[in-house]
Amino acid sequence: MSGDLVLLEKDPPLATITINRPKALNALNSQVLKTLEGVLDQVGEDEEIRVVIITGSGEKAFVAGADIAEMSEMTPLEGANFSRLGQLIFKKVEELKKPVIAAVNGFALGGGSELALACDFIYASENAKFGLPEVTLGIMPGFGGTQRLPRLIGKGRAKELIFTGKMITANEAYEIGMINKVVPQDQLMDAVKEVALQIAKNGPIAVSIAKGLVNVGYDIPLDDGCLMESKSFGVCASTEDKREGMKAFLEKRKPVFKGK
Repeated sequence: MSGDLVLLEKDPPLATITINRPKALNALNSQVLKTLEGVLDQVGEDEEIRVVIITGSGEKAFVAGADIAEMSEMTPLEGANFSRLGQLIFKKVEELKKPVIAAVNGFALGGGSELALACDFIYASENAKFGLPEVTLGIMPGFGGTQRLPRLIGKGRAKELIFTGKMITANEAYEIGMINKVVPQDQLMDAVKEVALQIAKNGPIAVSIAKGLVNVGYDIPLDDGCLMESKSFGVCASTEDKREGMKAFLEKRKPVFKGK
């Protein structure tokens, strides 16, 4: 556990980060964001942790958005700084060397959708609702939503959601490719932990490098991305994990990866 606003539960090889403001539907204010940053640094340095899960406390919300009470009093400069704070911390989620899975239960609106989009992929319960409703408040997404959502679901669909500010159900989010899986509410964490443990069994260096390549390669020419892939493949070939994985395959046993 790390503070009251953001909880950290370690159960190696998994770590679960929980945004914990249930009375405010887990809304993100500056204090929550800064606390989240410290927790991300902690799990990033923990060699026992191979996969990270991010969720929200309670049954009503993952994260209902950024804290409107705090934003309502911001000057233009304070607003820009708040947006940049969220962007930099969500970038830390995206660039964490370990896979990060969003477990979305209930509302994931505004900053909540943006936090989920910064994760590697999203599993949601049947009662989840997604949306970027900022324009209904006279503002716009500020934590990366205008950039990550179009890259994930295409410009047309992203513009429709951003311009209308409407909410969509988990099933609708699944149909447009925003999330990976929809499960009954009482099965969400079990489903997320199942896929997280499947990932954690694999070579951690290989998974980490593959994550970085997908993130970087998505926005560069294909030939450049393939060249980066070849070099990274060579790096993997130099690891103890590679030797252990292939030896285990030939010996018809399960590999024991050490991340070396």
